[in-house]
Amino acid sequence: MAKAKHRALGGTLVTPVTLGLAVLIGLAVFLLAKRFIFGLGSVTNISNGYTWGIWVVWDVVIATGFACGGYAMALVTYILNKGEYHHLVRPALTASLFGYTLGGLSVLIDLGRYWNFWHILSPAYANTGSVMFEVAACISLYIVVLWIEFSPTFLEHFGKSKALLNKVMFVFIGLGVLLPSMHQSSLGSLIIVMGWHIHPLWQTTLVPLLFLLTAVCMGFAVVILEATLAAVGFKRDITGELPMLAKLGKIILMILSVFLALRFGDIIVRGAFGSIFTSGWRSLAFLVETGLFAAPIWMLWKPENRSRLSVLFPAALHMLTGAVLYRIDAFLIAYDPGPGWHYFPSVSELLVTLGVIALEVLAYIVFVRIFPILPGHPADVRS
Repeated sequence: MAKAKHRALGGTLVTPVTLGLAVLIGLAVFLLAKRFIFGLGSVTNISNGYTWGIWVVWDVVIATGFACGGYAMALVTYILNKGEYHHLVRPALTASLFGYTLGGLSVLIDLGRYWNFWHILSPAYANTGSVMFEVAACISLYIVVLWIEFSPTFLEHFGKSKALLNKVMFVFIGLGVLLPSMHQSSLGSLIIVMGWHIHPLWQTTLVPLLFLLTAVCMGFAVVILEATLAAVGFKRDITGELPMLAKLGKIILMILSVFLALRFGDIIVRGAFGSIFTSGWRSLAFLVETGLFAAPIWMLWKPENRSRLSVLFPAALHMLTGAVLYRIDAFLIAYDPGPGWHYFPSVSELLVTLGVIALEVLAYIVFVRIFPILPGHPADVRS
């Protein structure tokens, strides 16, 4: 499997799945047209108390975490020099490409004065002391880096030489590790900036490190999730990839163990342990996300379990669900704007979010069928 070449799957692009995704995308486009014509208030439940709703939390905070597969694989493949994972890099990079690109573009729908988006590109408007500026700048640059890292796939597809690009690719690989490390930790710094508005169970000076750890872990979990779903959806045999996925499971086990140890140690040191049981529905939210983080540790503790896809897949799914709740909790559930303010996403907000996810999935399906992305190509792949 180590020598397997990446190949396009081929097959038809029009299937019940892609048509269903297209319907969700069309519905989102309609609602976004309404948003851009009549304003944010016409489709969202955000307010002066909750200026950030599910769109910002999903597009910037969660979707970029889901898109950390390329970052995580670059970290182990190139930085830690584990070349055995090389053929898993391209599929992970593809998912990252769409996750970050759509996440970055989706920020436009979150901006009240979206016509001023170009300010982020102008030095005259740059507030270099702002955490949000650092996040925006790093994400913007990383999107460019991702497309450059992915460009060998295009060159391979069109039969062009990659020799010149390969000579300078190490620069972009380095940036591809540096930039996500910066902005994923800075997403945690946004929590620190909010101060007392964030509940003590989530407010800590360690939150940048905790966000970075969950981002890396999400990256490895997404690779397992993606490989499994691609195997089922495209009728592929991934037996040859299983040993490497098992090793990724071990990495997830170690990172989650460190994460939980740091988090609970920090809560105890800060004297906030009692808040776990006395904070009402926030206590419930904390316990649910913690349980979801602990479940993969229990599932993957035995080495033989890590070699079974029937264990790896649910473990990765639990980890990702826990990470999603952790980030939603940190930015929305733990946030207290003061008395009188309440927020729950509108149906339109949820449908737009589903539409963005559908667009990402559809783009991935189209790309793996057209371009050489997935390793190997079994003869029984169905169209």
